[in-house]
Amino acid sequence: MKRRLTRLTALAALCAALAGCGIRTTSVPVDAGAAPSRVPCELSEQEPAGEGATGVPLQVYLVCGAQLVPVDRAVRIPEEKLSDRVRVAQTLLDELKKEPSDEEKQAGFTTDVRETLAVSRGRKGDPRDALRLSSEPEDLPTHALAQIVCTYADSAAAGPDRSVVLGGPSDNPVRGYQCTAALKARPESVLPTLGEIRPSR
Repeated sequence: MKRRLTRLTALAALCAALAGCGIRTTSVPVDAGAAPSRVPCELSEQEPAGEGATGVPLQVYLVCGAQLVPVDRAVRIPEEKLSDRVRVAQTLLDELKKEPSDEEKQAGFTTDVRETLAVSRGRKGDPRDALRLSSEPEDLPTHALAQIVCTYADSAAAGPDRSVVLGGPSDNPVRGYQCTAALKARPESVLPTLGEIRPSR
């Protein structure tokens, strides 16, 4: 009897010691997996475009952490060309189509804009601020169209009210789009649109 009590006392002491150390027993092996990765969506300060470069730096919107985040690019447009809306729009589109740099990739940035996409000026009868893409805007991936709209809205490619008027290669009327805070936060949502803008008469 005494031997049995001694064993029980020792077992109780062992359990108390384990509990005091904060150790929980388990019969199932636990695999915590890899440590969670941190996606800062931030880049170190970029170098200027090259010695003697003139103009203003460009800013484009890339996808990071399921949001649209502005990124500065080293490409510059001469100030005298800033009034050329198509030149500005094509340069911005070219930047959106580029594969993100190694630094951008490490920070979590991606782009959904297709490499084959191009932009041109509106056709006769379109509103003055219209631009025509080589694909119908509604056929583009949602994130890609959101990237284009928000990138253009912050540039000379936008209209006076910062809206972006886009059409495609067909005869369909162009549509007006807006870049809002909600769109930047959720680029997969339906883009805010001003509806179809009929050709002027």
